[in-house]
Amino acid sequence: MSENFVRAGTENGVRILTIDRPEKMNALAGPVREALLEALDAAEGDDEVRVVVITGAGEKAFVAGADVGEFEGRSPVDQRDAMASPNLFDRVWECPKPTIAMINGYALGGGCELALACDLRIGADSAKLGQPEIRLGIIPGGGGTQRLPRLVGYGKALQLILSGEILDAVAAYEIGLLDEVVPAGELREKTMAIAAAMADKSPVALAIAKRAVRAAMEMPLSAGLQHERDLFALAFSTEDKAEGVAAFLEKRRPEWKGR
Repeated sequence: MSENFVRAGTENGVRILTIDRPEKMNALAGPVREALLEALDAAEGDDEVRVVVITGAGEKAFVAGADVGEFEGRSPVDQRDAMASPNLFDRVWECPKPTIAMINGYALGGGCELALACDLRIGADSAKLGQPEIRLGIIPGGGGTQRLPRLVGYGKALQLILSGEILDAVAAYEIGLLDEVVPAGELREKTMAIAAAMADKSPVALAIAKRAVRAAMEMPLSAGLQHERDLFALAFSTEDKAEGVAAFLEKRRPEWKGR
């Protein structure tokens, strides 16, 4: 793995990826992004991993943003090259396994965008979220202008992006930016309980269900409904469907094959 900026551990099918640069508030410098990309690839390729949780080391920050020092002296071409494929935010968004952001502190700029790229966002009551790029004379570039309005609505997203306002956890929850808010001391327990409830299910069904729900954000209703029907039928081709039905009828726990 590219340096030691991401720690990985697995518990009951849940891979926890901890961005480990607390002295820099876990800022997403180039080597950190590379390490997280490699960790995501490893998680996706491991059949024992059903759910991926992303968090930050320490108590202050999930990811406080980009490493602003990297911006100094960069030309537009340099910056475009730095954001070229593989793009971290798109890579998280495209992960077929459920992804959960466990937000333990500041999630600003690129940190907020990393959380937006995850499927769920669970925040400590001490969490702070926002897109303050406007304060630097730039705009969000990791999906903030696209994923944020889809999540919280056009007006609220534009207000946050144009003002650079930073929200506390309760305010973020009230507009739908966070899915859950819990006391900081209970964050890990709550996040792992949600992840475990998913990891207990068929890996194939998890991936298909994620694709179906994602279609609601990207397709017109009529196309999305047809896509759902197609995916529902596809699920009937899996060994896990046969096992799930048999286990239900036999009143026992299913033994998922992931096929």
